[in-house]
Amino acid sequence: MTPLPSLLAVFAHPDDESLSSGGVLARHAAAGARTAVVTATWTPDTGRGAELAEALRILGAGEPRMLGYADAKVPHSAPGSPRLLDAPLDEAVGRLVAHIRQFRPQIVVTHDAYGGVTGHPDHVHTHRVTTLAFQASGLERRYPDAGSPWQPSALYLATHPHSALGALSELARAGKAMNTVPDERVTATVDVSAWLEQKWAAVLAHRSEVERGAAPGLLAGFARDVRERFLSTEWYIRQDAVPSVSAQTELTP
Repeated sequence: MTPLPSLLAVFAHPDDESLSSGGVLARHAAAGARTAVVTATWTPDTGRGAELAEALRILGAGEPRMLGYADAKVPHSAPGSPRLLDAPLDEAVGRLVAHIRQFRPQIVVTHDAYGGVTGHPDHVHTHRVTTLAFQASGLERRYPDAGSPWQPSALYLATHPHSALGALSELARAGKAMNTVPDERVTATVDVSAWLEQKWAAVLAHRSEVERGAAPGLLAGFARDVRERFLSTEWYIRQDAVPSVSAQTELTP
């Protein structure tokens, strides 16, 4: 079997990595691939930073890597730092380029252009920052102080197709926005049911989000079969850095 590629996931908040790509992260780590997560908001010395560290331990994705910006709605998430939405775009891209060049992944994963089903503005902006950093990380004259150039082969956008609306119905009834894409835009559909227990444990590691009734808390309140239907498949849209890439950069062999 073709080895799974190294993977760097970039998401807006602690818990996004587990909800959106926890299965793929666990799958790649179990196969011996290098995996890591960059989180755009919050800081390591906060409660949610500690929860993130526990979730990444469960997923086998190393230590937290954080850009250090504040959540759009929670100023104390990064005291003394601007909100991600208010930070200079070039600065945020440069910070992420440094992480890409340091980790040197074969593929990068992030939110889709909608910012996932909920469309949170931090998710949408993290998509923008990651797309630009993915393109810039291989250019030697862009961010020369951020390390030696490194070009990942493919960018995968975590998404949901229109056909998944049935699995999302409980979230819709809970008042969550439902941003989905036409099925034909999805280029990778990954069955992560074999890693579902690990993925769910990582979601539950974000205890403060469970307690306040955010997405992890909503899922915890659903019947097990409903929750598993929502979490057991992950969908992605692939964007290549160059026209021709090797099979080594596939999300699944």
